[in-house]
Amino acid sequence: MSQEKIIQVERDILSKNDRLAAANRAHLAKRGIFALNFVSSPGSGKTTLLARMIRELKERMDITVIEGDQQTSNDAQRIREAGARAVQINTGKGCHLDAHMVGHAIETLEPAENSVLFIENVGNLVCPAAFDLGEAHKVAVLSVTEGEDKPLKYPDMFAAADIMVLNKSDLLPHLDFNTSLCIANAMRVNPKLQTFIVSARTGEGMEALYAWLEASAARQATAAKVA
Repeated sequence: MSQEKIIQVERDILSKNDRLAAANRAHLAKRGIFALNFVSSPGSGKTTLLARMIRELKERMDITVIEGDQQTSNDAQRIREAGARAVQINTGKGCHLDAHMVGHAIETLEPAENSVLFIENVGNLVCPAAFDLGEAHKVAVLSVTEGEDKPLKYPDMFAAADIMVLNKSDLLPHLDFNTSLCIANAMRVNPKLQTFIVSARTGEGMEALYAWLEASAARQATAAKVA
């Protein structure tokens, strides 16, 4: 296949995905559902983070979860044990979720009006950057064990994200990790990026993240009522 043909195929795939993502976004907005797409490399602690958020917020808001992995339903089971309804998407050899998959998962879950939807994408800092799922925001989860230069190595992902959650802050005393440099590198890629420094294990910094989530979800619900 020629390079020109490959480029055209890629454009067609992304164009179709964008149309489906727009339909997902319109559906979610109409029902006041605030959706976040969590993206990261494997091992950042995404599932642990989401499970803690569910346990601590389930009395304050209705949360459903779409789990993306190449194989197994282990993460969806962890999410259910934390107290949220979840549906698992296995992508096989695929390295990311797409809007078509997420649209079907939303139909299966039927999230309540004025609720929150978490989408945990496949662990990968490359492919998910290009695929809009209809979410309100991409949330890039980066752990302090990964190195300060990750945002510079994978700029597309951090440019596409609105939020960076710097996880595993409880390990900072044991690591040679420069938090300020990491945030500065991320801001070089995306000056509008908002950062939360947290530990999903100890709970450090989580209340600030919760306050942002609750305020953002409330704005989404209000906008739906006005519309």
